[in-house]
Amino acid sequence: MTMPTHIVAVGGFVENEQGDILLVKTQHDGWVFPGGQVEAGENLTDALMREIREESGMECVVSHLIGVYSNTGTYKWHDGVTDVPTKLMLDFACRPIGGSLQTSEETSEVCWVQKEKVLDLIHLPAIQTRYQAYLDFDGTIPYLEYVTKPDFIIKHDRRI
Repeated sequence: MTMPTHIVAVGGFVENEQGDILLVKTQHDGWVFPGGQVEAGENLTDALMREIREESGMECVVSHLIGVYSNTGTYKWHDGVTDVPTKLMLDFACRPIGGSLQTSEETSEVCWVQKEKVLDLIHLPAIQTRYQAYLDFDGTIPYLEYVTKPDFIIKHDRRI
C-alpha cells in the first residue's frame, strides 16, 4: 500500500495591541499572513512560531485555532514541474511578544496593516477567504474544502 502524501501547513493571524495585522509580501503570492509547512517531527504551534519568526522577525505566542482548510486540488509548483499535493491548513490567532520587523529569503516586505485595510492588499482568493473567516470568528471553527487552480472554488463549507 502506498501512503498518501499531504502537506500540513499552519497560518498565523498576528494582531498587535493596536489591532493591526502582520502581513508579509512573498515573491509568488504577494501579501499574505505568515505561515508555512510543518516539518517532520514538529508540532503545529512550534511550526507556526518558527514560520512567523523566519518570515517576519516577530516572536509570537499562539492563542487559539480559528480555521481548518483543505486544498484538495493538485497542481504544478511555480517552477512548472514539481507536483504540489493536497494540503491541510490550520489557522491560528496569535499575538506578538517581541522581535522586530525584518524581511527574509521568503519575504520582500513585512508590515503591520490596519485590520480594515488588509483585504485591499491580499489578492489570492483563498487567503482573502481565510482572512474573512478570522474577522468573522465567533468561537466556532470554519472548515472549508477548496481548490485554488485553475480557479478558486469552495467545494465544502461548514462549522465544526
